[in-house]
Amino acid sequence: MSLVVDVHTHMLNKAWLDLLRQHGGPRYTVQRVAPDVEAVHKDGTPFMTLTPGMFDYELRIRNMDRARVDMAIVSLTCPNAYWGEPAVSLEAARIVNDDMAAAQRHHPGRIRWFASLPWQHRDLALQELERACGAGAVGVMVLANIGGKSLTDPAFADIWRAIDERGLPVLVHPTDPPGVGEMDMADHNLVPPIGFTFDTSLAIARCIYDGFLDRYPNLKLIASHGGGALPYLIGRLDICHERIPRCRARTQERPSSYMRRVYVDTVVFTPEALAMCVKVCGPDNVLYGSDYPHNIGDMTGCLARVDDLPDAIRHQVRGGNALRIFDLD
Repeated sequence: MSLVVDVHTHMLNKAWLDLLRQHGGPRYTVQRVAPDVEAVHKDGTPFMTLTPGMFDYELRIRNMDRARVDMAIVSLTCPNAYWGEPAVSLEAARIVNDDMAAAQRHHPGRIRWFASLPWQHRDLALQELERACGAGAVGVMVLANIGGKSLTDPAFADIWRAIDERGLPVLVHPTDPPGVGEMDMADHNLVPPIGFTFDTSLAIARCIYDGFLDRYPNLKLIASHGGGALPYLIGRLDICHERIPRCRARTQERPSSYMRRVYVDTVVFTPEALAMCVKVCGPDNVLYGSDYPHNIGDMTGCLARVDDLPDAIRHQVRGGNALRIFDLD
């Protein structure tokens, strides 16, 4: 069988968590949500449950072996390094980048990694991008909003330019979207099932309408969770582009054509959703992902749905597409 490469899978470490406990407040706190379970909260609302697998590479390798996953391209999840003073944000990124680089050295055939950056501090982010790439990073992680700012905000233009020049894949991962309180998402903990997918959908739709992908033609954006709701909504984006002048003010290309330039992962949980991703984005643009070790992550289930795809497509999604876009040996 073909190589399996997991492009959406996360790791933390204790030092990063300790730094968050110390400097994340008052917005970010770590609180107990069950007798033996803690979660990261924002403004009192839980949005990321901590699991043992987030801190244990040996457990990860055993679970990869069990699920028959060959390689993981690991990334820090939200809230990443977008908190604290500039020095704290840089330290948060460096702590995790160094830990992931060490894991790659220890498991050279199994682990690769996305660099985290202190995006909100331009000069520090550019310095860390160069340092992380020198240490072996094969891509960059960015949250779908950076402290409430859009990815297309001019404040981040120099960072995007540097990433584009390197031709690096960028995993666009959601966090809680702006307006969680106004949308009453704390009740029923609606951030993970709805808020995250909304955050990704909004970020990528804005990139499409903004002409962002034309300004940075070498970017390889990977939209998490199957692109959020965009495969389902792309027809609506097209008709709005056609009929609403503001929607086509910065690009004449139909949004559906841009979806063939965006990569999506397989963290979608139903075969019907996966089939729609393949149809909308094309078989060359769908990448296996598991969301392990989040409590809803599922290496085995996500791979089983991929393995039910037709033969030629299955091998591309399992790992062929990832080997190509990450230029992996």
